[in-house]
Amino acid sequence: MTQASEGQTTTYAETARALAERAKRAARPLASAATGQKNAALVHLSGLLTDPARMAQVLSDNALDMQAGRDAGLSAAMLDRLRLDEQRLQALSAAVREIVALPDPVGEVVESWTRPRGFRVEKVRIPLGVLLLIYESRPNVTVDAAALAIKSGNAVILRGGKEARHSNLALAALVRESLAAHGLPQDGCLPVEDPDRALMLALLTQNGLIDLCIPRGGESLIRFVVEHARIPVVQHYQGICHLFVERTADLAMAVDLVVNGKCSRPGVCNALECLLIDEPVAAQLVPLLAAKLGPYGVELRLEDDARALLPSELPTGLRVAAAQPSDFGKEFLDLILAVRIVPSLDAAIEHIARYGSLHSEVIVTQDEDAARQFVRQVCASFVGWNVSTRFNDGGELGLGAEVGISTTKLHAFGPMGLRELCATKFVVTGQGQTR
Repeated sequence: MTQASEGQTTTYAETARALAERAKRAARPLASAATGQKNAALVHLSGLLTDPARMAQVLSDNALDMQAGRDAGLSAAMLDRLRLDEQRLQALSAAVREIVALPDPVGEVVESWTRPRGFRVEKVRIPLGVLLLIYESRPNVTVDAAALAIKSGNAVILRGGKEARHSNLALAALVRESLAAHGLPQDGCLPVEDPDRALMLALLTQNGLIDLCIPRGGESLIRFVVEHARIPVVQHYQGICHLFVERTADLAMAVDLVVNGKCSRPGVCNALECLLIDEPVAAQLVPLLAAKLGPYGVELRLEDDARALLPSELPTGLRVAAAQPSDFGKEFLDLILAVRIVPSLDAAIEHIARYGSLHSEVIVTQDEDAARQFVRQVCASFVGWNVSTRFNDGGELGLGAEVGISTTKLHAFGPMGLRELCATKFVVTGQGQTR
């Protein structure tokens, strides 16, 4: 290592520590802030997001990122994640207001009991402290994460990707303005302006200052974070989401759920990646799917038995390829769907156990016993019966928004909303008891 590079490394370490210390200082007043004060800041933020002048500035900054993304050859899915428009800003504003309407988790008594010696024990929710969000492409995460952090009494350091730098900074500025307007520390929301990976690495070593890292992005980013972190990390490697059409299913419903799961937003983690079809209904279902998916330009990757069930003349727009072993257990994040015919419910459950990523798994069936077996035996953060995989989302599940979806079981499993951004402490009240 050269002297110059040593100096640069020291600078990044110092910068990371300074950011973490600023967030730590902000976390203390946020942890004890009144619900009304936090809500007022969030209502202010919601208003800024739909203010015409602020909206125009955010969209102007987003246009810079979009043009840079196109110049850099980002995929259509990545550009879709990056794009902001008036409708998406209005949706962000609405999501913030949903968070305002949710109960404040801080100070909630989760459970309580009295011991034989007469003292009272309570488990009380408290903020985690300082969160580090590392994310790619999606500037909406800036607002969702900041709003959830504020409501749950946490400070948050936001390290977005360089591809969304202008958008993230513009949105974070609105959050900071809202905090200051209501007497809360601006550093409760700290955007990382320098996208250099060395600074991210330095932030991941701030044990004792940063309480939890939540990475959101591709598998390579998350594995990189887990490998280098010296602080706790919430993990979510892939969204390999399955939908199983069981033999008693309403096939029209099944087709609609496949179209929604695959085509509504193919580049997100709760998009459908693999369709499993119960053998008795395969001959009916495959042609129906081909007709419905063709207009979307979907590519079906099918094994030989499923390919044989396609109509001789393929619907316009439909693409077909022979499924390879590597197509099962793969997150395409594109208009590509792996398809496999299975002989039974047990076989579908076995396939999911082998290839799933603990994200989102769905059964379509009219047989309640089959549904109950699926729900009981399939392990995932979201297990659905006759619904789209796309419902594995904090907003859709009533959490207001989410900072990410955990596919590990410590300390949260599934979308992480307000309660998942809290720990609990024991509060014990006595009358002088001694041990």
